[in-house]
Amino acid sequence: MGRCTTFTPSGDPLLSTDLVASIVREAAAPAVMVDHITVAFGERRLFDDFSLRLDGGRTTCLLGPSGCGKSTLLKLIAGSGPPLLSGVICLEPDAGKLDCAWMGQDDLLLPWLSLIDNVLLGAKLRGELTNALRQQARNLLRLAGLGNHEHDLPSRLSGGMRQRGALLRTLMEGRVIVLMDEPFSALDALNRQRLQDLAVQMIKGRTVLLVTHDPLEALRLADRVVVLAGSPVRVVASLEPPGRPPRPPGSPEIARQYGELLAMLMDGNNL
Repeated sequence: MGRCTTFTPSGDPLLSTDLVASIVREAAAPAVMVDHITVAFGERRLFDDFSLRLDGGRTTCLLGPSGCGKSTLLKLIAGSGPPLLSGVICLEPDAGKLDCAWMGQDDLLLPWLSLIDNVLLGAKLRGELTNALRQQARNLLRLAGLGNHEHDLPSRLSGGMRQRGALLRTLMEGRVIVLMDEPFSALDALNRQRLQDLAVQMIKGRTVLLVTHDPLEALRLADRVVVLAGSPVRVVASLEPPGRPPRPPGSPEIARQYGELLAMLMDGNNL
């Protein structure tokens, strides 16, 4: 069992300091255009003339039944999915290659590296590791409540602590496009909400695509919620929750939209 620790939830002054602003740069993030793509697995067309726009600097959450293509869409945007039979995935304005950071459901920390070395893994592999980056990683670990664990191996950390480490590793990549595939689903309810709140502050100003099966998570974190369904898959519903994320889960508006979103998902399951 890993040692327990605590970290600051949303609203703590520690997370609104100049230090956070220096780490989480609000760059002009481009929009991602999924433009009339067709993708097939054998004779089955998963996407057929499918289009979706991810607004720049905003978080889009994808919901839909298992197997409808949500994770495949993330892989396609990251450049690791199946080949496109037609269509294109590009940036607007055109900035060349889609430069993405990825965070999945599993933390994928290397067991022989310390927490801070896992957070800095990308920079080290590219030969870009500097003292300034190492200090930035220390700052992030402190903000995430992991400052006393930077030299611990993953085996000494709890599941929630490892997920925080994975989030920091994603942030340290400095990409303006962030793809997240159910990154919070393995956490208990309390740590899930805390890590969601921390993630919102850390990815502020970036173009984010988050896949989730949790309607409440989508309503708390997204600027726009998109529901996918059907075969071939299509967008069957879209909504924009009021206010700015992270939204309080108990607010009347979120409760009302939760019911609407569940109805949309039920309708989608019947397609």
